[in-house]
Amino acid sequence: MDVVGHLGPLWDGLLVTLQLTILSFVGALFLGVVLAVMRISPILPLRALAGVYVEVVRNVPLLVLLVIFVFGLPEIGIIYSLFFTVVTAMALYGAAFVCETVRTGVATVSVNEAEAARALGMTTSQTIWYVILPRSLRAMIQPLGNVFISIALSSSLAAAVGVSELTGKTDMINLEYADAGLTLLISGALYIGITLSGGLFFGWLERRLAVGQ
Repeated sequence: MDVVGHLGPLWDGLLVTLQLTILSFVGALFLGVVLAVMRISPILPLRALAGVYVEVVRNVPLLVLLVIFVFGLPEIGIIYSLFFTVVTAMALYGAAFVCETVRTGVATVSVNEAEAARALGMTTSQTIWYVILPRSLRAMIQPLGNVFISIALSSSLAAAVGVSELTGKTDMINLEYADAGLTLLISGALYIGITLSGGLFFGWLERRLAVGQ
């Protein structure tokens, strides 16, 4: 098999994988922080709603969620691009894990700091957004890095619902040329590159925050 001749499709697949990973992680980060704020909110319905969401989503396999979104949403009239359907499902899935990461990080902040903020006249929401979350950020960095890596690896499941990302392109080449060995090695090396790069970035970010504190 002419592997060099197929580096183009593998590169295209890698770019789609990176797009899936980054967009899904950003979406998961945003929604996860909102859910975490709901979980530590003094308002019981918000805490209950966020808690139910986290428990349900964490106990549903991502592939099942992808199938529901890709094949179920059109049945009820919700239709948009396959790529962004997958991004949405992965972001919603990752948000449950981001939520728990943020909630654990918040627990590292001293109660005295929150009480001091309230003594200064801050509301509960102001205390959460301007005191608790910034102070707990460093404790969240490495766990958030793990969520990023998990999303990157889980993006390979997108091939099962028709997205031509790295795994999908690899399968296509293997089916056409019936020679999986070297192509799979290259694909695996690219996934390792993504995860190692993510780990290095979050490690660097954690050190930067440590210096700033």
